[in-house]
Amino acid sequence: MARTVGIGIQSFEKIRENDCFYVDKTGFIQEWWENKDDVTLITRPRRFGKTLNMSMTEQFFSVEYAGRGDLFQGLSVWDEEKYRDLQGTYPVISLSFAGVKETSYVNVRKKICQYIKNLYNRFDFLLESDCLNDDEKERYGLVSAEMEDYIASDSLKCLSDYLKRYYGKQVIILLDEYDTPLQEAYVGGYWEELISFIRNLFNATFKSNPYVERALLTGITRVSKESIFSDLNNMEVVTTTSRKYADSFGFTQQEVSDVLKEYGLSGKKEMVRQWYDGFNFGDKRNMYNPWSIINYLDKRVFLPYWANTSSNSLAGKLIREGNPDIKMVMEDFLQGKSFCTGLDEQVVFSQLAYKESAVWSLLLAGGYLKIKNYTVEGGKTRCELVLTNEEVRLMFEGMVEEWFSEFTPAYDRFIKALLCDDKKAMNIYMNKVALETFSFFDTGKKPSEEAEPERFYHGFVLGLIVELQGRYAVTSNRESGFGRYDVMLEPLKGTDDAFILEFKVYDPEEESTLEDTVKAALDQIEEKRYAAALEAKGIAPERIRAYGFAFEGKKVLIG
Repeated sequence: MARTVGIGIQSFEKIRENDCFYVDKTGFIQEWWENKDDVTLITRPRRFGKTLNMSMTEQFFSVEYAGRGDLFQGLSVWDEEKYRDLQGTYPVISLSFAGVKETSYVNVRKKICQYIKNLYNRFDFLLESDCLNDDEKERYGLVSAEMEDYIASDSLKCLSDYLKRYYGKQVIILLDEYDTPLQEAYVGGYWEELISFIRNLFNATFKSNPYVERALLTGITRVSKESIFSDLNNMEVVTTTSRKYADSFGFTQQEVSDVLKEYGLSGKKEMVRQWYDGFNFGDKRNMYNPWSIINYLDKRVFLPYWANTSSNSLAGKLIREGNPDIKMVMEDFLQGKSFCTGLDEQVVFSQLAYKESAVWSLLLAGGYLKIKNYTVEGGKTRCELVLTNEEVRLMFEGMVEEWFSEFTPAYDRFIKALLCDDKKAMNIYMNKVALETFSFFDTGKKPSEEAEPERFYHGFVLGLIVELQGRYAVTSNRESGFGRYDVMLEPLKGTDDAFILEFKVYDPEEESTLEDTVKAALDQIEEKRYAAALEAKGIAPERIRAYGFAFEGKKVLIG
């Protein structure tokens, strides 16, 4: 009989006691312990079992779970006697930043401090022991949500010291989702304020802490060493391209095959692969995200479970506000194409606004992209990236649709008017869409009037790709003939017309009216032979429609 599928259970103890569905990942404990690294940081996409593995690790080592070998019986870690003897023998400090998603620095700092206070409350028995002197007991009492920086930065180091004295053994520290508050800080605009606080806390806890046996951190991104790990030289960083722990997070192809067989779903293997396969870790290919597999086992319906689990606000912000090149690459991704770029898995948040490779590195770490191929030349890595799988593609399509959701009727009617060659309706609805979306695609900087249409139209093109998928291949700003056209719609069906759209900003020194700007745009399409790319594919000239878009501020004229 197949085991019960429990959705959202992140406690190893609860899963084992209730005999819920579980794929044995206790081999991670053995691999981590035998590697003997002082501090280990492991990055994996969200919902990949990081929290469950941290719960498993805590309950294996913690003295609070001494005598609970029953939780591990029948699992791989229990096969060796030395690990049976190791279970329940270390004091463990376990902390998670997964819930730190506040909108201001003040509230983030307060929440982290409250989490630390809650930790101290668990160990209040230390105050009744002889391990602390009066000064230390007084300092113990100063730990609170409102504690001063000098108390906060040393709080976990001091707690390690107290526990080592009490138990006579060095401490294991586990910090899950360490980078959640950092990502929220970038989106919320208080990154610089948070960095100093986090850097001081981490350096005291993981660098200058002689009371720690081992430390383990998990997160989605490898935040740059310069940002928060500047003095931490004893840390082993394990990213998605590292071979260590490659199959410890996520399900392998064999594990998924075994699971589908257990639940009588072997016939769905190929569809499961298409939807949920695609993640690569180190030398392990064809890894599956556990959240989607578990939900599919429970509901037996193919849906984008992983992509819809939590906010994709950072990914959306980077693409929506990114430069035109980023949006053009997203055009290719959404149409099944790949993109080659250099790769630095160390994410520098301060570079996200202007450095494309930083954006792709973050999206790779987040699981939105996967490496199809890579080469190493001269010490530099170049990767061919693609969208990870079907549910990620649907997630991005939904994100683009949401951008236009507030003015969907006008946007939809513009597309219908375009396809029907109704210029009057095109003008009416495009002006409504442009009025709303110019500011939406703003980066927060003050763009020139000339730059606004460029910011607008690349977001507009992504909308076209989503709305016209299956009917048109949509590209923008690509070479054709003697220049670079703005937008081209190539029909995928023989009966449809093709379209070339040229955007131009009204220049009073060159043109007297917006009508003149429209004419200049149409002349450019003709003179630069933008239709050449379409004609080369066998599309007759009479089936190629050209439109000029003239912009004056947020006013648009189409001809």
